[in-house]
Amino acid sequence: MTKRNKIELSQEQCEELFKVLKGRFEKNLNRHKGLEWGKLQEKLEANPQKLWSLNEMERTGGEPDVVGYDQESDEYIFYDCSKESPKGRRSVCYDLEGLESRKNHKPENNAIDMATAMGIELLTAEQYQELQKLENFDVKTSSWVRTPSDIRELGGALFCDYRFGHVFVYHNGASSYYASRGFRGSLTV
Repeated sequence: MTKRNKIELSQEQCEELFKVLKGRFEKNLNRHKGLEWGKLQEKLEANPQKLWSLNEMERTGGEPDVVGYDQESDEYIFYDCSKESPKGRRSVCYDLEGLESRKNHKPENNAIDMATAMGIELLTAEQYQELQKLENFDVKTSSWVRTPSDIRELGGALFCDYRFGHVFVYHNGASSYYASRGFRGSLTV
């Protein structure tokens, strides 16, 4: 796993990321009805660590976008909104234990450690289903989702996709990995 020491972006990187995020925000207003870009940008500018995490989501192909706002905590909610599971996060086991249990053909990384290094969390199955209400994602790929501890303790892990007009939640061994399976993350700002 590669850890990044730099957790703040340069002014140029910030400007480029804001341009991308604002463009996506304005293009997909259906994902965040009633929210204003200006207030969101102010919140992001005050949180350089969160901005760095959003950049990591973008860098790995997640196309993060705002999908909600929690009034109680005054936080914006970002999910990866790439049409398919983010390309820069595929071919990974679920977690380090799953990765270490493989005897042959180990992938380079695992979803849990990658998400932690990026400062994000894997979507839960419930969050994944909420995301699918906005539009259809993962029609050709699948995404690991946060797995309950009782399933994980037995060696399993959960993943989801969208097929035949429905969201499916499946199980697999946590050590498995596929070229078409990655993970989607969430971040609150």
